[in-house]
Amino acid sequence: MSVQIFPKRPHTAPEPGPRVGRSERTRAEIVDAAFEFLWSRPFREMTVNSLMASTTVSRPAFYQYFRDVHELMETLLVTLEGEILEIADPWLLHAGDPVALLDETLGELVRVCYHRGPFLRAVSDAATADRRVEVAWNEFLGRFDDVVSARIAADQERELIPPFEPRPVAFALNRLDAYTFIQAFGQRPRSRPEPVRQAIKRLWISSLYGQQWAASQGSTLYREKPAD
Repeated sequence: MSVQIFPKRPHTAPEPGPRVGRSERTRAEIVDAAFEFLWSRPFREMTVNSLMASTTVSRPAFYQYFRDVHELMETLLVTLEGEILEIADPWLLHAGDPVALLDETLGELVRVCYHRGPFLRAVSDAATADRRVEVAWNEFLGRFDDVVSARIAADQERELIPPFEPRPVAFALNRLDAYTFIQAFGQRPRSRPEPVRQAIKRLWISSLYGQQWAASQGSTLYREKPAD
């Protein structure tokens, strides 16, 4: 059962067809190379030349898809946003036991950010010195504030969450997640994902649904309405 908490975001990438064209493969190779670049080097060192040297395509191919490396960085953020929103669907979009749905979503969030941690660190570090990256990073985080606030408000209407102003709590939880993932997964050796999952689960669930459910995989908060 779905609940209309916020509208589904349109996919930023083309819908997959029976065959992936050369153009899309080239663009994907550049995006993958950029993620890999940021594993070991800061954004300030990324140039078109240094990036394209790690691909199988020529330097001019870059400009068929991106104006500059800043636009590429913004594309990487959109890619990550899509990955996170897809795995966050259970809690953001569906009715049911909110604790169980949030537990599932946070587990998947840790999995994605374990792999994307170096990119998160690169963007966060670059945002302190580069205005365009700072704007893109803040807008990225702000869109998650929007959807988390909407879910909190929806669950407050159903009396599953106590009354409080949703957005400041969403803001705090999202920034806590970002900082935690950057510190835990943003450099080698990365922290083990399970303790991180347990930590953010306790903070999210106790903050929203109550301390009594913080260590649980489910709750008795939700009850299906009887059919008419």
